Amino acid sequence: MKLFTKTIFASATLALFGLQTQNLSAQDKSVKMTNPLLQRSTLQYQAPPFDLIKDEHFKPAFEYGLKIHDAEIDAIANDTSKPTFQNTVLAIELSGVDLGRATGIFYNLTGSNTNPTLQAIEEEYAPIFSAHTDKIYLNSVIYNRIKALDLNSLKGEDKKLTTYYLQQFELAGANLSESDKEKMKTINGELATLSTLYGNKLLIARKNGAVLYTDVKELDGLSPEEIAAAKDKAKEAGKEGYLIGLLNTTQQPLLPSLTNRASREKLFKASWNRAEKNDDGDTRETLEKMAKLRLKKAQLMGKKSFAEWRLQDQMAQVPATALNLLAKIATPAVNAAKLEAAEIQKLIDSQKGGFKLEPWDWNFYSEQVRKAKYDLDENQIKPYFEVNTVLEKGVFFAAKQMYGITFKTRTDLPVYNPDVKVYEVFDNDGKSLAIYYLDFYTRDNKGGGAWMNNFVNQSHYLKQNPVIVNVYNFAKPVEGNPSLISFDDVTTMFHEFGHTLHGLFANQNYVTLSGTNVPRDYVEFPSQINEHAALDPTVLKNYAVHYKTKEVIPQALIEKIKKAETFNKGYDVTELLAAATLDMAWHSVEKETDFKPTLEFETAALKKYGLLVKEVPTRYHTPYFAHIWGGGYSAGYYAYTWSKTLDYNAFDWMQANGGLTRANCERFRKYILSVGNSVDLNKAFKDFIGHDMEIEPYLKNAGLIGKK
Repeated sequence: MKLFTKTIFASATLALFGLQTQNLSAQDKSVKMTNPLLQRSTLQYQAPPFDLIKDEHFKPAFEYGLKIHDAEIDAIANDTSKPTFQNTVLAIELSGVDLGRATGIFYNLTGSNTNPTLQAIEEEYAPIFSAHTDKIYLNSVIYNRIKALDLNSLKGEDKKLTTYYLQQFELAGANLSESDKEKMKTINGELATLSTLYGNKLLIARKNGAVLYTDVKELDGLSPEEIAAAKDKAKEAGKEGYLIGLLNTTQQPLLPSLTNRASREKLFKASWNRAEKNDDGDTRETLEKMAKLRLKKAQLMGKKSFAEWRLQDQMAQVPATALNLLAKIATPAVNAAKLEAAEIQKLIDSQKGGFKLEPWDWNFYSEQVRKAKYDLDENQIKPYFEVNTVLEKGVFFAAKQMYGITFKTRTDLPVYNPDVKVYEVFDNDGKSLAIYYLDFYTRDNKGGGAWMNNFVNQSHYLKQNPVIVNVYNFAKPVEGNPSLISFDDVTTMFHEFGHTLHGLFANQNYVTLSGTNVPRDYVEFPSQINEHAALDPTVLKNYAVHYKTKEVIPQALIEKIKKAETFNKGYDVTELLAAATLDMAWHSVEKETDFKPTLEFETAALKKYGLLVKEVPTRYHTPYFAHIWGGGYSAGYYAYTWSKTLDYNAFDWMQANGGLTRANCERFRKYILSVGNSVDLNKAFKDFIGHDMEIEPYLKNAGLIGKK
């Protein structure tokens, strides 16, 4: 959701700030004094004053913030004194206070609670912000000042921050010729505009893709609560019948329950075709332009492909390393998926189905296979997973057991939507640590999926504590009914809170190196580790409580869930690898003529890498692959698999040393969660488990070893 490099989100005041504000007009001074986005929040830890912030505040705040930031950057470039860490690197790090505050709040809102006004502002300012970023990172004078610094004279975070900025300026093209810089600025501006346009189109596609059923019989298999929610959603949309909205993934959560095959097909195809209807929600032309522009950008930087340019500051470093990891997992994953497909087809045939397995059948029949194999019914376990109980007696309880932190509800802090809850977080010594927002339920004006973000980043230098938000898209319950979620949803909650832990335990001087501001192929690792807490026996029995009977989940049912953990893994891993490989294929193109129309390109790419499996569609179809066209994961979706490999390595070490004990978790906090990007992360990982990342733990834990 964040547009800028992290540096622009810093929050401090330079000594030079006063010098730059002396010549402000009376109008600018008035804006500064009256706009809540331009004031340091007086709420605890600078929590945003959402009750004061209005849509009309953003544009004036952006204009003021851009003006001040320009002046700060110019002052650094025009400094005639000898470059030092303080007057160059630290000065950049601490610039852009007002702009950072305004954009940080803005992009959190456009992701979770947008409206036509905010969308219009987002489109208008995308190229402006892109040009502003270029003005900084294409500035050769500042680049040369950083380059002139003696790295050997710096230590710790000062050295790391200097190295980071040097690389970011080089990645941006600060060492390009002036004519090539102008070309880069043009490309970046066009990409920013297209990325925003893509996101807005996709929101339209998701909304318009909602499926209307006119006969309640079409929804056979759904619970009364799910049917009531669908009826309410249709009513809200001014329609008669039952409306089911789409999540951003290919498969939809209600497909395992719908007994009517035509209803399943209708829902699946609505999901698959949502963004390719030749209407306002069609994203294909937009993303094709983006792919070509990214290639031009990379070639301007002297790289063969966008992926080669993009991976330079990642753990993988080069595309071949990332693709090699995906390929090693792909073969056993596809083989496992084919075995699973054969098993499902056998079940269909035994029921005299008379049809071949299709993608919209997979989850419905695999659920039956799971019931037969493990006697596990999703509807049997859902009553034990009420969303608020999972949060407070599961996620929060686990955090206390593992790290000693506690949570207190705060009703005095303003929120951006009535559904949002707020907590104060306390460390294991009882000291207040952070403010935490939680936004559970899906809305038509919210982006799909789930995520964590910071309103305020931790920084010792700035004396800032983290202010963090977790956003989800669970179905909002009808009044008086519980919000029951699947075990997959439970895992998602633990996962996203793992990102929150990464932010909570940040222990850095500088925002740019703090918390989750790490490479893409590392950032998912801490969150994936936290997923394991969902099945920890002590934790599970504390939160898995039947919402009606209040009985704790029986041990027999727990064993079934555990045994089913590697069930359907061939499918799960294959759909994920297909998406990751598809992303890398789009961004590994070296000649523009090798691009084809979206759907044709996708089919050819998946076929080339052996991942075109008819019954197993890619987790994200190219037209709605928001991660790579609008979410910052371009040439980076492999990161989930890379991070998962790190996770399985680390989890194996924990299991061999007693499990998720307080001692092991404190060690994890010390070596992983608290270091941000302030150290060599490959070394930090090795220091934690004693060896480099290996692939075998992934294959073993995913249940792929032994399947042919």
